[in-house]
Amino acid sequence: MTELDYNFKGKVALVTGSSRGIGRAIALRLAACGASIVVNYKQNEEAARATVAELTALGVRALPVRADMEKPEDIRTLFAQIKAEFGGLDMLVINAAASAFKPLMEAKEHNVRRTFAITVDAFLPLVQQAVALMEGRKNGRIIAVSGWDTLRVIDRHGILAGAKATLETWVRYLACELAPKGINVNSVCPGPIVNTLYPHVYGGDAAGYEAWMRARVAATPKGRIGTPEDVGRVVAFLCSEEADWIVGQNVICDGGLSLTHLRGG
Repeated sequence: MTELDYNFKGKVALVTGSSRGIGRAIALRLAACGASIVVNYKQNEEAARATVAELTALGVRALPVRADMEKPEDIRTLFAQIKAEFGGLDMLVINAAASAFKPLMEAKEHNVRRTFAITVDAFLPLVQQAVALMEGRKNGRIIAVSGWDTLRVIDRHGILAGAKATLETWVRYLACELAPKGINVNSVCPGPIVNTLYPHVYGGDAAGYEAWMRARVAATPKGRIGTPEDVGRVVAFLCSEEADWIVGQNVICDGGLSLTHLRGG
């Protein structure tokens, strides 16, 4: 199955944190299926506009919107712009996240507060305002991007894992509340992804990171590290009509790594 097998023409998707990394890959995948994309970013306007250029080259509409997930007023403005530009919304992918990677015993109050503000505090306002724009449209989809640190103890990931675990719980509750409205809510749980935060958190120098990489590849049944595009394909499937019967699930996409016993991410 190729991306063209999912027909998202006429649909509108908001992907938070989509100027780079996993969010960008998700946006590109949905656009390849025909969806118009709202590219949300916090600071890097240059990266956001580069992503928009890639999306428009695929023949879809793309709108860059700056919004800080820590600021409720920014979230309200974001949805006001979506309503003005597109009139509604079909897909919400909650991807934006940030954290301090340190042992829990070294965590400061502001580290916890900021992590939960972006991942947890913003979650319900995003969903509530998205649902208001989805009602009356067909097959609404809400997908949250969780993380492998909710499945395994990963060094220095305790703060983010706590926030992501809350997210996964709310996905299940919201799935039950929103399924009668024709809106499916699910989450995806990526394993280690190349060229994301892992090089900065593990390995130290280049040699250390290469050792980290080799250990994860050896422990992964598929024999490689995941890519942002791997996650994008899973999200596109969950947004499609083919996934209509998948409700309130946390879909693990890690090449089988969670089936092994490698600790430490």
